[in-house]
Amino acid sequence: MLNVRSHVSLKPYNTFGIEANARYWVEITSEEDLQTLLQLTDFINIPKLILGGGSNILLTKDFDGLVIKINIQGITIVQQNDQQVLLRVGAGVNWHELVMFCVAQNLAGMENLSLIPGTVGAAPMQNIGAYGVEIKELFDHLEAIRIDTGEKRIFRHEECRFGYRESIFKHEAKGQYIITAVTFRLNKQPVFHTEYGAIRETLAEMGVSEDELTIRAISDAVIHIRRSKLPDPAEIGNAGSFFKNPEIPKDQYEQLKAQYPTIPGYPTSNTTVKVPAGWLIEQCGWKGRAVGNAGVHTKQALVLVNRGGATGDEVLNVARQVQQDVEAKFGIRITPEVNVI
Repeated sequence: MLNVRSHVSLKPYNTFGIEANARYWVEITSEEDLQTLLQLTDFINIPKLILGGGSNILLTKDFDGLVIKINIQGITIVQQNDQQVLLRVGAGVNWHELVMFCVAQNLAGMENLSLIPGTVGAAPMQNIGAYGVEIKELFDHLEAIRIDTGEKRIFRHEECRFGYRESIFKHEAKGQYIITAVTFRLNKQPVFHTEYGAIRETLAEMGVSEDELTIRAISDAVIHIRRSKLPDPAEIGNAGSFFKNPEIPKDQYEQLKAQYPTIPGYPTSNTTVKVPAGWLIEQCGWKGRAVGNAGVHTKQALVLVNRGGATGDEVLNVARQVQQDVEAKFGIRITPEVNVI
């Protein structure tokens, strides 16, 4: 049953806690309801904003259109053999709850992605990743509805054109589809990824040895690390990592290394190196810095925060100042992961 409401506050639906209003608002719990909605003549020609967990957006103004909150639930095993399980998941399922479901069922692959905010439908759009694992490694296919026709389409792995925090849904297919379900391929026999970040050190602190490794232990370690570094949106408004880690030419990295010997870098190919954006921002003196009601988090320079009562424009202004300072100091342009509306 569709219940389209007007003039709805979006503050509870974005993790930055920004005050903004939607001209129209509707919550969708099934694919059929979504197709019905898209056929309503009153809403065909007005702008649409698709909301999942609201953890990857920065609202800078009221939305003069229809906000569609996707709340399609369900986790179903659709196929399995001795090695793998295909798991179909509704786009509105909370991401961390899905990871916890997989850990409880001893289905391996997602444990490194614990405690990432947001919903399942948003995950493939930006190929979410953490601690050495990306969605593209677990992804089988997704189901989506085309906004202008209401037709259903299946996107296979190769069609999604996954890259670092990238997919076809951020480029050619941007704003054309609404994801309704995602099917993942998970393993019954785990392959552990402990080489990234502080996972090994944290496991050692937890008293877990190499031969005692489990997917739950890795999940627990990741949760511990994330909670120690990243602020809880319930306590201070934020959208997690605001900027992507830039990839730069190897030659440029080596020149910077000569000038700044402690600059970290991770080779992504024979010719490119990924540099942590948080390190760059911290070197520019932004860690813990406030500008009015917005600022940069005290523990993680990659996270911009609403310190209370900030507008979206205030947060965006901080982001632009950070970009300018990083580019001026290092010659590197950092780009936002967060969608600015």
